[in-house]
Amino acid sequence: MIYFDHNATTPVKPEVIAETVRVMRDGGNPSSVHGVGRAARAVLEQSRNTIAEMLNCRPQKIIFTAGGTEANNMALNTGGIDHIILSCTEHDSILQAGLNSGRNSGKRLDILPVSENGLVAPDELKECLERTRGNVLVSIMLANNETGVLQDIRQLARISHQAGAIFHTDAIQALGKIPVDFRDLGVDMMSLSAHKVNGPQGAGVLVALEKIKIQSPASGGRQENGRRCGTENLAGIAGFAMAVSLLPQNLKSMDNIRIMRDRIEGEISHHAPEARFYGAGAPRLANTTTILMPDVASETQVMAFDLAGICVSSGSACSSGKVKPSHVVTAMGGTMDQALSTIRVSLGWNNTEQQVDEFIAAWKKLYNRKRQ
Repeated sequence: MIYFDHNATTPVKPEVIAETVRVMRDGGNPSSVHGVGRAARAVLEQSRNTIAEMLNCRPQKIIFTAGGTEANNMALNTGGIDHIILSCTEHDSILQAGLNSGRNSGKRLDILPVSENGLVAPDELKECLERTRGNVLVSIMLANNETGVLQDIRQLARISHQAGAIFHTDAIQALGKIPVDFRDLGVDMMSLSAHKVNGPQGAGVLVALEKIKIQSPASGGRQENGRRCGTENLAGIAGFAMAVSLLPQNLKSMDNIRIMRDRIEGEISHHAPEARFYGAGAPRLANTTTILMPDVASETQVMAFDLAGICVSSGSACSSGKVKPSHVVTAMGGTMDQALSTIRVSLGWNNTEQQVDEFIAAWKKLYNRKRQ
């Protein structure tokens, strides 16, 4: 099977599996004071240090979570916030958390538009901030999960801070594909997920300045300095740290991955000039392309590729598995029909030129069949 869906989840590296199993076998609760507990605590803090070093932040800023969705929800539920500003192409975990905060807590919510290339205009954010009152939280993702479009987070965070707002970025798709430096980005909070970087599912991180009023999603103990209650998923966290330590290998592979992604787009453009690649005019992750095959439903494409032994995804899928139109494509000016005719191809470090050849051949075969 050819796996071209690395933005959905990534294969766990053997070194990560070995470390996860080792920690799981050793056991121990990091909150226990006996020897086994102290050993578990040492694993927890070493993992925290490893991740903090890679992100260029102090270990005290690292809050371990159950994954990226929880980290995003914790960020949007920061205490003392009156007004939330998001972009319209955020991940559903951000958009839904923002909507829920408005409904349940009475917070005001503004959603910023994007250009046809998927970019937030700095002036749009500045004008929105000028209209706000009270304590404001801005959340804009670093890299889009569907198109790979990269926002200028440094500039957007600077504009937000000039207006006195707190700034959060969802960096879940960016980590491992571009260098991610918490201090250099100049943000107050940042979300990450292990399974997007060849780590285990069920482990994530919210990086947050100590001054931010993080509210634990559950009541209970004082784990994570009281910012996230519940016994830590030690094996998952150790696996995450191991995956993070291997990220330099992933970053070295990005130039080759970009060449393969660009060849896919070039071959398809030559064969089908009406095909479109959303976000191609903006800075993007090297591994991601969202492809429009006009008049061919996303679901049909995904199934056809699956039968050909190739894993790709539609723009978005709900929990029932039914394909729904990509809100990212429509936000970038695509029609509903276009949003229902796109697929996402996301490559990884273990993909090959031969696999790219097979994908291109399968794409052309499906396109030609639908044109007959």
